[in-house]
Amino acid sequence: MAVRLLIAEDHAVVRQGLRMFLTLDDDIDVLGEAVNGRDALELAHQLEPDVVLMDLLMPVMDGISATAAIRRELPDVEVVALTSFLEDHLVVDALRAGAIGYLLKDTDADGLRRAVRAAASGQVHLSPAAAARLVRELRVPSSPEHLTRREVEVLILLARGRSNKEIARELSVGQQTVKTYVSNILSKLNVQSRTQAALYAVQSGLVSTYELAQQ
Repeated sequence: MAVRLLIAEDHAVVRQGLRMFLTLDDDIDVLGEAVNGRDALELAHQLEPDVVLMDLLMPVMDGISATAAIRRELPDVEVVALTSFLEDHLVVDALRAGAIGYLLKDTDADGLRRAVRAAASGQVHLSPAAAARLVRELRVPSSPEHLTRREVEVLILLARGRSNKEIARELSVGQQTVKTYVSNILSKLNVQSRTQAALYAVQSGLVSTYELAQQ
């Protein structure tokens, strides 16, 4: 089944380019285009996409506010942040708002399509530069509740960009069991997203920044 995608970008030429690149992939179905954050939120409710590709700097409602609203009101919709700027506060704020991925607009077409497909599968996907910034800037709990051995195994695979289906296959358990493990991990680490949990894994030395950024 094709990934249902909504593009949110205020510049018409950029929107057209994104649509052109993404529609070359038969596994991606571009449902619509939003020209600002408020438009993105309204269209997300109407179209119910799997993924929103969200520009962060837009008029009316910025992309970070729109991401937070979408993740709060439509928790099954994943958001990939897309921007021309790699500023520390943008990277961190996008993640805190609930974005599962963060890409720069100079990402090549293949990387863009991989990020959209990864987000639809619930996989963490960050550009190498964004991953490095996040590891440095984002603070995660230094003394979280103890994780079990199996939860640590799931966390490592999650940080390496595995989807729930892939984790289930590697650990020979059911997907629902993996969902329970992930939920427990987020609760014990006191974080809101898989991306934040993945960053904890890097900061704890369970995986490297290279592994986080190379899905």
